[in-house]
Amino acid sequence: MSILVIFKLLGSLALLMFGMKSMSEALQKMAGPQLRHVLGAMTTNRFTGMLTGMFVTAAVQSSTATTLMTVSFVSAGLLTLVQAISVIMGAHIGTTVTAWIMSLGFSFNITDFVYPAFFLGIILIYMKSKRIIGDFLFGVAFLFLGLGTLKETGFSLVQDPEASQAISTFFANFNEPNFWNSLFFLVMGTVLTLCVQSSAAIMAITMILCSTGVLHIDQGIMLVLGENIGTTITANIVAMGANTSARRAAFAHLSINVLGVTWALILLQPFVNLVCGFVGFDRNIQLGDPGYAANLAKISIVLATFHSTFNITNTFLLIWFVPQIKKFVCWVIKPKKVDEEEDFRLHFITSGIMKTPELSVLEAHKEIESFADRMQRMFVMVRELLNESSTITAGKKGDKNVEEFNKLFSRIEKYEGISDNMEIEIANYLDQVSDAHLSDETKAKIRAMLREISELESIGDSCFNMARTISRKYQGKQDHFTEKQYQHLHQMMELTENALSQMNQLMSGRKESFDVNRTFNIENEINNYRNQLKSQNINDVNNHEYTYAVGTIYMDLVNECEKLGDYVVNVVEARMGTRQKEV
Repeated sequence: MSILVIFKLLGSLALLMFGMKSMSEALQKMAGPQLRHVLGAMTTNRFTGMLTGMFVTAAVQSSTATTLMTVSFVSAGLLTLVQAISVIMGAHIGTTVTAWIMSLGFSFNITDFVYPAFFLGIILIYMKSKRIIGDFLFGVAFLFLGLGTLKETGFSLVQDPEASQAISTFFANFNEPNFWNSLFFLVMGTVLTLCVQSSAAIMAITMILCSTGVLHIDQGIMLVLGENIGTTITANIVAMGANTSARRAAFAHLSINVLGVTWALILLQPFVNLVCGFVGFDRNIQLGDPGYAANLAKISIVLATFHSTFNITNTFLLIWFVPQIKKFVCWVIKPKKVDEEEDFRLHFITSGIMKTPELSVLEAHKEIESFADRMQRMFVMVRELLNESSTITAGKKGDKNVEEFNKLFSRIEKYEGISDNMEIEIANYLDQVSDAHLSDETKAKIRAMLREISELESIGDSCFNMARTISRKYQGKQDHFTEKQYQHLHQMMELTENALSQMNQLMSGRKESFDVNRTFNIENEINNYRNQLKSQNINDVNNHEYTYAVGTIYMDLVNECEKLGDYVVNVVEARMGTRQKEV
């Protein structure tokens, strides 16, 4: 075997994988913005979830993409574990379309259609509005060019007496039908799929080896079963750093296929005989027998049929046991016991968990929702700190009150550090996503998200500024606020918290159903109340109701609440894509 042939094999395999990846990503870009709503609307029960997974996978031509998307949605709380398991089962059926595409490439010379696809694709790529369709055509063309070249190289390799003898001798060592030989090919299929990260590529290689007569159909079927396990390991590796729900969904994916392979091995011979009988393939015809070539030509169809029959049967057997599978994976994957206050990592974004930028934006959306909720909790702690300070400054300086005050201030300070980290990590993630080729809609979403996290971090800064102001008043042993000042501060903070609640309602819901005028009205109330308190403060200081120093600290808190309200409006505007009308 010459070095040129080896590189030709590797190059054609690379073309095949690149074509499949490009085609899948183009399809996902076309459907990306709608996929979240499809998954949410069509997973009301296990059967609709299965159909959703099947159609989405058939549409995007990648079970790995569907599975990673599903694991990601579970991680982000967009899907429950039960919904995810049913979607993953459907993805196993949808992925069988890929095997039939491969089989089609072996049925006739598909490369005749490759070059017109390249020509049309390049025209569409230079037409900005049709660029994604051009990317799809290029992906299809590369896929079939790689498949055709792989097929041609494989057959030429077999015609080389020296190479053919070496390959045949190797596989002849495992021809005897026994448990260990079957296990060898099962493990080989699993390992190769894991290494190549593409079950489609290994399916193509399997079809080549079987179609040339180098590999017996029984060995090829064991490779196919191994591919089904290997393709599940990718999601488990990616989900290792994710939250408990994502790891459970990925493990459910592995468990479903391992269970399927187990029963398939028990019933292997009758199952294979059934598939071969349906296709009309005779397993007993040997080289030199009449009809050997015609029989050999059916092998790619046999493999595709076996792949489809196995996944369809496995899904319909296990769909009835989704609750039991959920219990099993929950028993195996225990939740991590991490103190939220000490947990600085992002909960929903996991590097690499989504390979498609359009869908990665959904993860960032959920993370920003968590960020906004955390900032509201931080503001609630500031209100509690104000209450704690009142008991201390009123003269009740017991150790318990001081200890509670310091503990609460430390928590607020820790939250401020978390908000800084969240802004940086989400921004870095969005920056990585924006490096890819994106639709104009997704680019606009990323710009809005970057503005959102900047404003949310400013909310965290405002909260911390208020906490420091309260602490400074306590440490400086200033006179306590009057009862009227406390009432005004609580009223101002109540308005501010209402604004934060409105913001979080928008972040966790759909903007179509959100009334943005309510946020603007609250902001106007805050501004008017701040102006009222500012004038009243000047009069109160002049009337010696409290000292100028106390009045300064008091107005610092009022002004910081007003600033925080402005940041809330900015977040809402970024999410809604609107600007408040200038008055």
